[in-house]
Amino acid sequence: MALDKAQKDIAIGILNRIMEMELAGVVRYTHYSLMVYGYNRIPIVSWMKGNADESLAHAHKAGELVTLLGGHPSLKIGPLLETEQHDIGDILRESLAHEEAALKIYYELLEAVEGKSVLLEEYAREMIVEEEMHLDEVNKMLRRPGEIAPFKE
Repeated sequence: MALDKAQKDIAIGILNRIMEMELAGVVRYTHYSLMVYGYNRIPIVSWMKGNADESLAHAHKAGELVTLLGGHPSLKIGPLLETEQHDIGDILRESLAHEEAALKIYYELLEAVEGKSVLLEEYAREMIVEEEMHLDEVNKMLRRPGEIAPFKE
């Protein structure tokens, strides 16, 4: 089933918000990678840089779908919260909040296109899986060594 014009416009709007959020992730993770200090700096910086690269790829993919639907990719960037807290725990909690916000937008896209566009539905599902796995990774990093229960603030 093809999307009608109104449905395309809704999908384009959500995809642009995804693109903006992912571009904010590029800035956020790049900044974080520069602010990590201490014994575990090297692996954490590498992980942050990988997340920045992944966010850029996600933004690009969303932008490609915007143009596929005949839309114009946004030049905006999502919210950037600077708490001035650079402890690795604070950085990871900010990362968790950012990833949760991004995940909500992917679910919003899935709801908007479910049963209307296999392409966009599968894209949304794929990205939801990736984002949920990433959230789990951050959650595990926030746990104290030996703790099995998920991190909760």
